[in-house]
Amino acid sequence: MGERKIMRVYEAKIVYSLVSLGEEIKLDTPAKVAEYLRSAFEENPVQEAFYAVYLDRKNHPIGRHMISLGTATSALAAPREVFRGAILAGATALVVAHNHPSGDPAPSAADVQVTRQLRDAAKIIDIDLLDHVVCGDAKADPLGRGYYSFRECGVI
Repeated sequence: MGERKIMRVYEAKIVYSLVSLGEEIKLDTPAKVAEYLRSAFEENPVQEAFYAVYLDRKNHPIGRHMISLGTATSALAAPREVFRGAILAGATALVVAHNHPSGDPAPSAADVQVTRQLRDAAKIIDIDLLDHVVCGDAKADPLGRGYYSFRECGVI
């Protein structure tokens, strides 16, 4: 009698749950992205959270996903984790965003590095990375906006 081998079978699925009712919005500006994710960032105000928002071809959100919940000063965002949900959701584009609990949305060197990695990965898999928005507090922002957009600054 031979040894019986056990095979593990995994199933990947996306589950949608309604977060809020309201008008269908188009996420086409960094200010709209920051507003769209405000309630998500308020759930963990003293930790960095990194989110991906998956979009249809008209830039309407079809889902949002917390990629990671980090510490007061960092959150991880590997391209594999960011784009996994986008592929499963059939997204044609996405925006990513994370918060800075300090309130100052100025990006760190690590923020710039992860944005470049995501930009390069997006090109390879043909899903548009529309922006990476760093959300903070308008009072702590030298520009008074409360967010930083990598697209507006030419990194994406």
